[in-house]
Amino acid sequence: MNARRATRALALTLALGLALCGCTQRQLGHHLTDVSGLVAPLEFHMTDQDGAPVSAASYRGDVVMLYFGYTHCLDACPTTLATLADAIGQLGAQGKRVRVLFVTVDPRRDSEPVLKRYVSNFGPQFVGLRGTRAQLTDMIKRYRVSYHYEKPDANGAYEVDHSSAVFIFGGRGRARLLAQTGAPAAVLAADLRQLLERT
Repeated sequence: MNARRATRALALTLALGLALCGCTQRQLGHHLTDVSGLVAPLEFHMTDQDGAPVSAASYRGDVVMLYFGYTHCLDACPTTLATLADAIGQLGAQGKRVRVLFVTVDPRRDSEPVLKRYVSNFGPQFVGLRGTRAQLTDMIKRYRVSYHYEKPDANGAYEVDHSSAVFIFGGRGRARLLAQTGAPAAVLAADLRQLLERT
């Protein structure tokens, strides 16, 4: 590994480490990180919010933003998804070529109807994905993210700490950018526009 690639790999490791947060915390980030060649291409098999089996091939040709979270998240998830919706809105007609894949890390509570109601709050470009334990584990390992369940309270409610990075893929499914929670919508929109022009 040459020095330049080693530096980029270190930057990615630090960015992913900083992206790990509880849903009551937000990390401020102002620049997207170029992860070309450092993050695995988009690849998965899951079920969408309508119960249909989907894979990475279902979204070829679109710029895809991949985010892991859960619908009971009170802060980071809705804030991040709202920012992504804002960024897509800034793209105008180009926004139709962007998809946000919201992968639940809490499939026990996030049934397909729950996911459908949740993602509908953010716009038609948002897709809720859920999978089997094996499918979710494969994605978690593939993108080097993490999550764990907190201890339930007296009513059985619990929080899930999870990585909060947004992975951005070009139209051919190759990883291009990494955004941390808190990246401004204008920055996201600018980088998405560049990706769309090359797709």
